[in-house]
Amino acid sequence: MQIFGVDIGGSGIKGAPVDLDRGDLAEERYKVLTPHPATPDAVADGVKEVVGHFGWTGPVGITFPGVVTGGATIRTAANVDKDWIDTDARALLSDRLDGLPVTVLNDADAAGVAEVQFGAGRDRQGTVILLTFGTGIGSALFIDGELVPNTELGHLELGGHDAEKRASTKAKEDHELSWERWAHRVQRYLAHVEMLFSPELFIIGGGVSRKADKFLPLIAGIKAEIVPAQLQNNAGIVGAAMRAAKAAM
Repeated sequence: MQIFGVDIGGSGIKGAPVDLDRGDLAEERYKVLTPHPATPDAVADGVKEVVGHFGWTGPVGITFPGVVTGGATIRTAANVDKDWIDTDARALLSDRLDGLPVTVLNDADAAGVAEVQFGAGRDRQGTVILLTFGTGIGSALFIDGELVPNTELGHLELGGHDAEKRASTKAKEDHELSWERWAHRVQRYLAHVEMLFSPELFIIGGGVSRKADKFLPLIAGIKAEIVPAQLQNNAGIVGAAMRAAKAAM
């Protein structure tokens, strides 16, 4: 079975049909740059281009980098235009896609759903936290395999700042941090999250998960197991498609 997944990020909008039996992309993903400013209309145009590239005509799952309530309404927009707040994203995006059925969920929640079903969190019980490092820091919290949605742990305070302003991949690039210095910031952040939730497992996702060997060995003092995401930066696309398939049942 194939369903289309789209992952809206702070830097790019990417999507592809997903093979839900394998939990992997059925075709090579297509990506466009996230417009700046990332207004609802501009982002919706980007989503339309990605979906149209494949000539897709079925259900579409779409992630959003912020809190999504009721499967539709955007409540926060830290890394996109603030005009998103209170927007009915499901209605907007379905309209832009000529009425295709649309499911919307938080981007890190989507990545977590995919990793728990098909990746590093498969068959893991207890508390599992996936953290995506990119333009910001997204989070997905699972208790015995069940998602607690919209946790947004990237906005915990760390050193007087939003954690994602100190420990995201963007922060590493903006401040020209070495892997060692960035790993120290990530370590401080993980220690703070561990103090609050005592997880058995941290899954590290986002594009930087492809380079896990450069920083995970530098992180010490964390009691939880720390592993890179197996689906890497495709996890959001896969999880979005999974939720769209569930909604279509």
